Amino acid sequence: MTLTRRTALLGLGAISLSACTSPLSAPALGTESTRSTTLPADLRPAPNAAYDAWVASFRNRAASAGISQATLDAGFRGTGYLPGVVKRDRNQTEFTRTLEDYLAIAASDERVSKGRAAFARHRATLQAVEARYGVPANVVTAIWGLESFFGERRGNVPVISATSTLAFDGRRGAFFEKQLIAALKILQSGDTTPAQLVGSWAGAMGHTQFIPTSYQAFAVDFTGDGRRDIWSDDPADSLASTAAYLQRNGWTRGLKWGGEVGQDAPSGSIIQPQPGGPRFSVTSNFRVIKRYNNSDAYAIGVGHLSDRIAGGGPIRGSFPPDKFGLTKDDRVALQTRLNARGFDAGKPDGVIGSGSRSAISAYQTSIGQPATGDPSPALLRSLGG
Repeated sequence: MTLTRRTALLGLGAISLSACTSPLSAPALGTESTRSTTLPADLRPAPNAAYDAWVASFRNRAASAGISQATLDAGFRGTGYLPGVVKRDRNQTEFTRTLEDYLAIAASDERVSKGRAAFARHRATLQAVEARYGVPANVVTAIWGLESFFGERRGNVPVISATSTLAFDGRRGAFFEKQLIAALKILQSGDTTPAQLVGSWAGAMGHTQFIPTSYQAFAVDFTGDGRRDIWSDDPADSLASTAAYLQRNGWTRGLKWGGEVGQDAPSGSIIQPQPGGPRFSVTSNFRVIKRYNNSDAYAIGVGHLSDRIAGGGPIRGSFPPDKFGLTKDDRVALQTRLNARGFDAGKPDGVIGSGSRSAISAYQTSIGQPATGDPSPALLRSLGG
């Protein structure tokens, strides 16, 4: 494949450092919707005569691509134009987080704890996957954690509706028409049913968020039931498919991804994604992880989370103060003090996101300052100890 999953999905969740999507330039980090069966109103079919006409013309192209009339009828039954998909596609904002912030999300205490628990629950499957494909079980588990929070956030948007809406919309019409045809071929092959063919608003599916064309190229039937079922609550086929993806993109069995320089890292290329922050020695397997998501932050997030799941400790190197002059400890203190004053900054994790900025703005207004939403050492001092 010439495109990574992230490139194909526009960096959906771009953490550019995109984790949904993904952090920082990275992407997914457990992205979009949860497994709730309730969809927002704008992700339910809405009348659109132009879309209906497009679908009518598409049916001929799909038939030429080998899609049967029965599959087309079943696939499009109950589907329709989803205005919220177009809105989300148009409103994607590439934003950059520091590596420090990305890792605070990607390898948070909660994600590490859940990852270790998920690894323990599925140890036999993960070890069997590792034996077959040569990709370490903890690396596969880490990708699972960043992509869907270990299966908790797989998405519940009908893939046929999502991909047909984006193909009709036309901004990347040719790409999404390919995804739509691939999704219909998934149905035609019998791997899943129209009701179960769900995913993110942009058509990424399953525990490890495969787009339909990647599914066609790399998904495997690890359970041997005759279906490559990445949608099931049983993650076996998804985990094996992820390992197969990495193997076929050049994973070297027995070689570590890399590590923090000075912390028993393997010999490799030295990178420093955040100026003034820790340096990492990375191997060819690091570059294979980037085939899954073309972001240094994402690949370090996967590697570091995989090490944590296997019992390793946090990053030991220090990060410099942010552009506002605050260290992570300062940012945690700021969030803690805002919460204590009744301004909801969310969990004190040191990541200044939209919730923290809203809390800062509200506090600034309360003390007669311009509501910039920007943190600062002076703001921290004003909140006291």
